[in-house]
Amino acid sequence: DLRVLVAAAGFGSSGGLLDQPLAPQLEQLEVNAASVLQLVHGCGRRFRAQGDGALVLFSSIVAFQGVPGSATYAATKAFVQSLAEGLAGELAGTGVSVLSVAPGPVATGFGARAGLGMDGAADPQALVAPTLRALGHSGTCRPDARSKLLGYALATLPRPLRVRLMQRIMAGMIEAGARAKGAA
Repeated sequence: DLRVLVAAAGFGSSGGLLDQPLAPQLEQLEVNAASVLQLVHGCGRRFRAQGDGALVLFSSIVAFQGVPGSATYAATKAFVQSLAEGLAGELAGTGVSVLSVAPGPVATGFGARAGLGMDGAADPQALVAPTLRALGHSGTCRPDARSKLLGYALATLPRPLRVRLMQRIMAGMIEAGARAKGAA
């Protein structure tokens, strides 16, 4: 009796794409995009056939522009965001909702694995209530204060400027991650 799919798994990396080995970038593409597509295809067909269900796909605030220093991760989350938006239109009127959740940094193991400092990251539990309130609706949920602030502020800017601003933010997170690693 499956009614809800929550696709929230993923991982990222930091640094210049061309300065990193290709294999981990391909793994990131597989986990963050291809596996989401596979799950959405299977569950989405089932939900459509039963006329009920919710697809909840975790995107990110980085999904709305390229992010130098985290190009692959941002691209995979842009895929998830676009997939959710497209599917929402395809499934309108079927009883199946498609919700994209686009949080800012979240205090999980993500930052440590990606080599990023995540000061002020949201507690994962704090994302649950806003996401549950949005469940059953299609669209994009920005579940934390940082995603709301950055998302709405960046949306008003031309895309090249958003990319430059996100590059600065990412550079600061990479630097903080390097400091934390050096202190450990």
